[in-house]
Amino acid sequence: MYWYWDSTILILIPALIIGLIAQAMVKSAYSKYSKVYNDRGMTGYDAARRILDENGLFNVAIERVSGELTDHYDPQSNVIRLSDGVYNQTSVAAVGVAAHEAGHAVQYAQGYFPIKIRSAIIPITQLGSSLAVPLVLIGLAFSSLDVLITVGILLYCAVVLFQVITLPVEFDASSRAITILRSSGYLSDKELSGAKRVLTAAALTYVAAVISSMLSLLRLLLLSNRRRR
Repeated sequence: MYWYWDSTILILIPALIIGLIAQAMVKSAYSKYSKVYNDRGMTGYDAARRILDENGLFNVAIERVSGELTDHYDPQSNVIRLSDGVYNQTSVAAVGVAAHEAGHAVQYAQGYFPIKIRSAIIPITQLGSSLAVPLVLIGLAFSSLDVLITVGILLYCAVVLFQVITLPVEFDASSRAITILRSSGYLSDKELSGAKRVLTAAALTYVAAVISSMLSLLRLLLLSNRRRR
């Protein structure tokens, strides 16, 4: 949406600003608490493995992946992949991030409803993210192809829905992580506060993604309305 320039692009400026702020907050919190080490010497791998085992998820593997904040749970392969700064590190940030990813694995295992919906709409979301905007722009360029505008907007609605559903999924995974880390005594209260700050900052990036997708949808609707007028 950023490469198509007209007056409606101003709508996207708040989303860009919020996104940059969210990214800065994540990097700041992660950088700070990556230097704070937990008293138990627990690594990110240790935290994720214990949470998985406590929930009977012995079949979920944990692998190391390169990069920073590239941590994720892959439900297709049933693998948690932890980044270099998390896998074998004993920082508060590492334990918090690893516990969050383990929380996603638990969500899938327990059939957490929002994650079921998100998984179900992934195919149409992938289609929408790649085709929605081009279809709208082609429809705007050729009056005989107005139907493409409608199709593109409907596809982009799926992208927005995916982003919205992602919010409770991510917040729940973080909530599960903090609850387990507290109840199991893996982190002290002070350490837990640091882990929570890292996860809260990370959650804001998803809030920013929702805002961005909604404003992009609004822009598509405005472009469509301008064409019809």
